[in-house]
Amino acid sequence: MKPRTALVYSERFKDHKTGHNHPERPARAEHIYQFLKESDLFHNLHLLDPTPADLKWVELVHSKQYIDHVKQACSSGQHLLDTVDTCISAESFDIALLATGGVLKLADSVMAGKVRNGFALVRPPGHHAERERALGFCIFNHVAIAAKYLQKKYGLKRILIIDWDVHHGNGTQHTFEEDPSVFFFSVHQYPYYPGTGSEHETGRGEGEGMTLNIPLPAGAGDKEYQYVFKEILYPKAVQFKPDFILISSGFDAHEADPLAHMNLNEESYGFFTDIAMEIAQESGHERIVSVLEGGYHLEMMGRSAYVHLKHLMSPSLKHA
Repeated sequence: MKPRTALVYSERFKDHKTGHNHPERPARAEHIYQFLKESDLFHNLHLLDPTPADLKWVELVHSKQYIDHVKQACSSGQHLLDTVDTCISAESFDIALLATGGVLKLADSVMAGKVRNGFALVRPPGHHAERERALGFCIFNHVAIAAKYLQKKYGLKRILIIDWDVHHGNGTQHTFEEDPSVFFFSVHQYPYYPGTGSEHETGRGEGEGMTLNIPLPAGAGDKEYQYVFKEILYPKAVQFKPDFILISSGFDAHEADPLAHMNLNEESYGFFTDIAMEIAQESGHERIVSVLEGGYHLEMMGRSAYVHLKHLMSPSLKHA
């Protein structure tokens, strides 16, 4: 029986050094991996070792000038990239490429039918990275690159991106806001970093109506989020009928997270996952790739990732 769910991880992700007391630290991915390794799910996961992304795929989203800028900044020993919150080290360029490559390798495995879906446990995160600028701990926008990759390599027509990180995915939105072939959905704390993501941002030009932002006030929790997924995202996404679903899976809307002010329980990530799987099934396939974004409380990140994977590994249940 073929494995249904894959996990991408590498010990090398710890080599992206962000400095003492930085919230986006190596322990994030390491802790989730160890939590999963000790869980009852691990022996049923299909493990994938990432390989670096070819630069031609990264250039689908980021300019060559920006890529060269990142490489030079890392090799020259700089500690900040473009913004005060995006810390780098000598190996950060290589590790960011490895993270993107892991996401693309997972997408290939799904497209080949080797797995039904999977979770890319990678760092640094990506959804804040713009075409020409690093931002919010992010260097390369893995999810945006994966969407372009799937369209370019496999000819897919419609990609759905679900971003449930507590911060708005500005980089992903800006990549696709004029593109009618990508439906970008984000639910996030607002107003909050990075300041984008109002309900009035709905796309531009041919992409008008293909961006759906659901800004929620600080303090929103399971009830509010589940309503958004069930009553707003689900019907619109089913109507869109995506060929592939990409998830920017941040776990920082959890009630214990130190960088945000939302009140999710980890079990809600299972609800979100079920909705994504139902959308995929209604669209005639089960292609889902989820990518780690934010989340800064180590214990609750491990529990949230466990719930997310547990639901990815199970048949989708109709929400009632």
